[in-house]
Amino acid sequence: MVHLHAYLILQAIAAVFVVASVTMKGMVRLRVSGIISNVFDFLAAALSLSIVGIVKYGVVLPVNYVRLREMMKLIKRAELAASGFPTMEWLKPFMHRRPAKAGELIFKKGDMADRMYLVATGKYQLVESGIEFVNGGMVGELGLLSPDNHRTQGLRCMEAGDLYEISYDHVRELYFQNPEFGFYFLKLTSKRLFENIAHLESELARRPPAPAADAALA
Repeated sequence: MVHLHAYLILQAIAAVFVVASVTMKGMVRLRVSGIISNVFDFLAAALSLSIVGIVKYGVVLPVNYVRLREMMKLIKRAELAASGFPTMEWLKPFMHRRPAKAGELIFKKGDMADRMYLVATGKYQLVESGIEFVNGGMVGELGLLSPDNHRTQGLRCMEAGDLYEISYDHVRELYFQNPEFGFYFLKLTSKRLFENIAHLESELARRPPAPAADAALA
């Protein structure tokens, strides 16, 4: 009878956290609630000597814990990147690697923008502005924030190498799973936007001034 009461209490506590997780929006809180629920479910299964329950929650519990750690690492790396040197290296675990050949046009101006790229090896250049990207450089992320999601410049591979790519849909998924990631991602892309503007301004400043109109008519 004592074991039955303890079993029912453990099941009730687990149920409370399952119901609570349904109302949560953030993935981190949902994972934490799920882990707590799994712990009580596992204890209840062990108390009742349910082999099925022990195996089930013995597998689900560590999986939830691993996923929670991945999300916490993602948020921490995004935070560090947004507060320091602007890099997207922390996104690599969520990206796919693809090769690029010298001379290959990765995308051209006017194309629909649906993904962004992180340079692993090789050299790449924006066709219209001449801005180059090498190891660690991120390109294509601003298309996610543009109103019409079209490429404003083309990207060509100058030296063969590899790119990491991630779809905008996957980025949105990460954003909605955890708003903190979204905040740091927007902060980082904004920082890159201002850096691009500064780069273009410095390029314009280095160009020789255009001849005066009256000199041209002389």
